Amino acid sequence: MTTSAASSKQVSDDDFRDILAATREFVREVVVPREQEIADSNAIPDDIRAGAKEMGLFGYAIPQEWGGLGLDLTQDVELAMELGYTSLALRSMFGTNNGIAGQVLVNFGTDEQREQWLSRIASGEVVASFALTEPGAGSSPIGLGTKAVREGDDWVINGDKRFITNAPLADLFVVFARTRPADDDGAGIAVFLVPADTPGVEVGPKDAKMGQEGAWTSDVHFTDVRVGADALVGGSEDVGYRAAMTSLARGRVHIAALSVGAAQRALDESVSWAATSTQGGTPIGEFQLVQAMLADQQAGVMAGRAMVRDAARAWVDNTDRRLAPSAVKLFCTEMVGKVADLAVQIHGGSGYMRGVPVERIYRDVRLLRLYEGTSEIQRLIVGRALVKGAMKAQR
Repeated sequence: MTTSAASSKQVSDDDFRDILAATREFVREVVVPREQEIADSNAIPDDIRAGAKEMGLFGYAIPQEWGGLGLDLTQDVELAMELGYTSLALRSMFGTNNGIAGQVLVNFGTDEQREQWLSRIASGEVVASFALTEPGAGSSPIGLGTKAVREGDDWVINGDKRFITNAPLADLFVVFARTRPADDDGAGIAVFLVPADTPGVEVGPKDAKMGQEGAWTSDVHFTDVRVGADALVGGSEDVGYRAAMTSLARGRVHIAALSVGAAQRALDESVSWAATSTQGGTPIGEFQLVQAMLADQQAGVMAGRAMVRDAARAWVDNTDRRLAPSAVKLFCTEMVGKVADLAVQIHGGSGYMRGVPVERIYRDVRLLRLYEGTSEIQRLIVGRALVKGAMKAQR
């Protein structure tokens, strides 16, 4: 039997200010100076991983009763804006534990499942990975091809997953699979907890991506993977679709906040460059066309930050958990792409060179418009919600 997760604010404003300040210091004093090391090695250094664990970052969004810090989404987004300021691989290292994977257990797991897994997820002992995306099912799980068939008291899972974040490091896969065709009773999608060492689980080689070096993804193959009835999240075959949609919607607000943090970094790099780089002996920041680009960057960052905070409050208040998450992800991920593009333009030829922060940011943020629902999917969700609302009001 499932129980609802704790929703009350667990961390006071004073305590959160300390957490935020410590995170900001960790990002800017420890991680930023080693961004090139992360990019060159395509890995987060062990000491940075250990530092993140010690600070509780692997479980900042996990409720305190299960060993996490217990931040709500209004606090989560403030943290995400700090984490977005550096290599996005840092946040990716513990993002699935706090976000799309961990939140499935927090919101839909049985008491026994939460007891078994959440404290280890929150401490970083266990890396949880969200296995939804497939070659034929990305932003929407309706096309899911992975199947789970009941055999006695067990379930047998077969299928292939693609672009699965943290798969090469994962100890636990949160696996979405179809148990029957969609019908009047539901989408027929269940979600299972599958330890990575279960026979039949095969993790492919790390993907070679355009950016986000150090954030590992790979394919995961499930061949006759047998799990017990206790692996079925919530003890129900019909939890999967709702769990996916809820976790993704919450994650969209978080990704929007991450985008604001990355945009702020691109803006700061641009301002610094404009103030120090010269053409003909004049700082380029004195040129009006450069000032105009900086102004557009600043406006985008400010609008994104305000929108993120508004959407997070709406989520916590439970006044909008559908339209706002999609709208804010759409705006902020598109915004950071424009800000990063302007940052490269302001830097001129130097902005196209490897080793310059804005070049890495330009590549890193391109993915934000794709995962946890593409911009096109967000437009469909928002547009459909607006039309449905107007039609309902006319009845």
